[in-house]
Amino acid sequence: MAFDIDMIKGVYSTIAERVDKAREIVGRPLTLSEKILYSHLWDGNPTKQFRRGKDYVDFAPDRIALQDATAQMALLQFMQAGKPKVAVPTTTHCDHLIQAKSGAAQDLSRANTSSKEVFDFLESVSNKYGLGFWRPGAGIIHQVVLENYAFPGGMMIGTDSHTVNAGGLGMVAIGVGGADAVDVMAGMPWELKFPKLIGVKLTGKISGWTSAKDVILKVAGILTVKGGTGCIVEYFGEGAKNLSCTGKGTICNMGAEIGATTSTFGYDDSMERYLRATDRSDVADAANEVREYLTADPEAYADPEKYFDQIIEINLSELRPHLNGPFTPDLATPVGELGAKAKEHGWPIDVDWGLIGSCTNSSYEDLTRAASIAKQAVDKKIKPKSDFGINPGSEQIRFTAQRDGLLQTFEDLGATIFTNACGPCIGQWDRSDLKGDEKNTIVHSFNRNFSKRADGNPNTHAFVGSPEMVAAIALSGRLDFDPMNDTLINEDGQEVKLDEPRGIELPPEGFEVEESGYVPPKEDGSSVEVKVSKDSERLQILEPFEPITNESLQGMKLLIKAFGKCTTDHISMAGPWLRYRGHLDNIANNTLIGAVNAFNKKTNFVKNQLTGEYEGVPDAQRQYKAKGIKTIVVGDHNYGEGSSREHAAMQPRHLGVAAVLVKSFARIHETNLKKQGMLALTFANEADYDLIQEDDTFNFIDIDSFSEDKPLTIEIVHADGSKDTIKANHSYNAPQINWFREGSALNVIKKENAA
Repeated sequence: MAFDIDMIKGVYSTIAERVDKAREIVGRPLTLSEKILYSHLWDGNPTKQFRRGKDYVDFAPDRIALQDATAQMALLQFMQAGKPKVAVPTTTHCDHLIQAKSGAAQDLSRANTSSKEVFDFLESVSNKYGLGFWRPGAGIIHQVVLENYAFPGGMMIGTDSHTVNAGGLGMVAIGVGGADAVDVMAGMPWELKFPKLIGVKLTGKISGWTSAKDVILKVAGILTVKGGTGCIVEYFGEGAKNLSCTGKGTICNMGAEIGATTSTFGYDDSMERYLRATDRSDVADAANEVREYLTADPEAYADPEKYFDQIIEINLSELRPHLNGPFTPDLATPVGELGAKAKEHGWPIDVDWGLIGSCTNSSYEDLTRAASIAKQAVDKKIKPKSDFGINPGSEQIRFTAQRDGLLQTFEDLGATIFTNACGPCIGQWDRSDLKGDEKNTIVHSFNRNFSKRADGNPNTHAFVGSPEMVAAIALSGRLDFDPMNDTLINEDGQEVKLDEPRGIELPPEGFEVEESGYVPPKEDGSSVEVKVSKDSERLQILEPFEPITNESLQGMKLLIKAFGKCTTDHISMAGPWLRYRGHLDNIANNTLIGAVNAFNKKTNFVKNQLTGEYEGVPDAQRQYKAKGIKTIVVGDHNYGEGSSREHAAMQPRHLGVAAVLVKSFARIHETNLKKQGMLALTFANEADYDLIQEDDTFNFIDIDSFSEDKPLTIEIVHADGSKDTIKANHSYNAPQINWFREGSALNVIKKENAA
C-alpha cells in the first residue's frame, strides 16, 4: 500500500472539476502540464487564464522531499516558523553525506560515524515535526521517491534540482530552494512563474545499444544547458509509450541539465506496471479512474504546434547512443564520432573509471542492462581496462539485484559496489588512483560533468552516457571504442565483439527488501528535543538576516565579476564542504571560491578595494562586512545553474552581498536569491557587462520607486571618478518586494504565523 494514499485520492477527487473548469476558461484543450498546474492552484478552482512566462502564480504542492545536504538548512529555517508540524507530507533522505571509497559496508560505517551529529539532528527534527525519515544507506532520494511517493498527476517540490526525476511517473516535480520548501511546510503557498511549454514528440522505439538516456542526451545537445529555462518539457507520442517508467524518470531527471522547470510524461501502461510492481496497486487503481485527466487532451498531441511554445521531434528508431561532455552535459556526440572529436580537442583517450548509478540511472532495469555487458565480459574472458564503481539506487534495488545475481556479476569483473547513495555523482568520492591534478578521462551514467564535479580534479574529463555504454567503454578502456562496430581482444588473444545489451524492465520475482531504512515520525512530536551544540562545527541555529536598506545599496563595492560558467558548484562547492551544510558561517568560507575572476582569469583571487591587495573571495568579503559595506556580484549567462543549492544564496547574503547582477539566471538560483532578501537582477543590455571594472562602486539611484515593471537604474563609479549608468531588469512581485524589505523569508513566515 502506498504512503499518503488518502492525500492522493484527495487530489484525484478534485482533478476532474478543476481541469474541466480550466479548459472552459482557457477555451481550448489542455496539455498534461497545464492540467496539473491548474489543478494545484492555491485558491482551488481556476478563475482566470495565466500567461505563460509572464504571470506569477501561487500553487499548493502535494508533497515535499528533502535530501540531507539541503535538508539541514531547510529544517533549520523551518524551526524558526513556530509550527508544530509540517503542513504537507514531507520526507528527509540521507544520501549526500556518504563518501565512496572502499565499498558499501566500510563507507556507510564511516559516514555513520563522521556525520552522526548531522544524521541524529535530521532524524530528531523529522521526528518532531512529522517528516518521514530515510536512514543513510536507504537509497538515493529520487529513486526512493519514484519507488514510494511519486504518483501521476501530482505536484511535488524538493530541495534538489533532480526532484524532476518524479516526472517519470507523470508528476510535475520541481527543484526549489529550502526557503520555498519551508513556505509550503509552514502552510503557505508556493509561487512560480507560469512556465512555457516545450513538447518533445517521440516516435519509433529504442533498440540495441540505444537507451532512454540517449533521448535526453540528444535533447540536451539540441536545447543546451539553458534552452529549457522557464519551461516544462512534456514528452509524448508512441515512442514515449514504448519507454519504461524508470526510463522516463531518467529522461526527466536530466531535464535539470537543460535548465527546464521540470519534465513529465502522460500516465500510461508502463507507469501502471511500475506502480503495481512497487506495491502501489491502490494508486494505480485510483489513477485509472481519472486516467483521461492524467495525460494531455488528445488534440494537444495530435496537433502539438498549437499547444506548445516549441516542438522537438525525435525518432527513437533512428537515435544513436551518445556520450556527452566533457565539462558540460550538453556537448552531445554520437559514440562512433567521439574518437575523432577527442583527438581533435586533445581529450585523453584512455579511460580510468566507469561509474554506474546515481539518481539518473540506478534502477533495476539500468543494472540489468549494464550487467548484461559485464556478464559477457566474464563469459568471453574480457579483462576490463578501467576500474568499475556501482551505486545502486535504493536498498530495495540493491537487495533485489543481489538476490538476482546482478551485483555478483559486477563483482566477478572486479567492480566496487558502493553504498546506495550519490557518491561520486556529487563529489563524494575519495579517488585513490589520482596523484594530483593530472589530465584523465572517466565515463559515468550520472547527470552532471562540470569541472571538479566528481573528484575535485579540474583536469578530469567526464563523459555522460547510459549504464550499458559506460560498461562497454570501461571494458575497452578507450573513449574511442564503439561497441556497435569495434571488437576487443580477450585474455586468450581472441578478437571478440560485444552483443547488444539486454535489460529487464521489472524483476520477474518482484522487488524485495529486508530493511528499507524508513523511520516514521511520532504522531505527536512535541516532546522530542532537537539539540544543536553551540560548539558544533557542522550545525548552527539560524537567526534572521538584518534587512537590507536603501542606504546600504549606495556605495556598494564589486566583490567579483564572474567570467563564463558559474554554477552552484562554483558558488558553493560540494565535496569536502558538504560537512558544513548545516553551519552557515563555516560553509560561507567557500563562497564563490570556484568562480573565475574576469579580470585575471583566476579562481578565489579578487582585489580587495579596501587594501588594494588580492586575496580569496570570502576573505575580502568578510573585511567589507566588518566595515558595514555591502557588495554586488556580477555574472555571465545562466548564473547559478546546478543543484538547488540553498547555500549558494544564503552564503553571500550572510556575508553582506546585497545584489547579484548577471546576463541571465538559472531559474532556481534566481528564486533562491529573492527568498533570502537579495536583489536578483539582469542586465537590460548584456553588453553593459563589459563596462564593469575591477575597482567599481555601485549606487542604486531609483530604488525608492522599485516596482515589477520598471528597470532599476544603477550608477557605476569607476576608480578614476568617471561614471556610467546602466539599466537592470528584475521580476519581483509584491510579496517578494516585502521579503526584500524585511530581510528574509524567515521573518515573513514568523510574521504570517504570529497569530
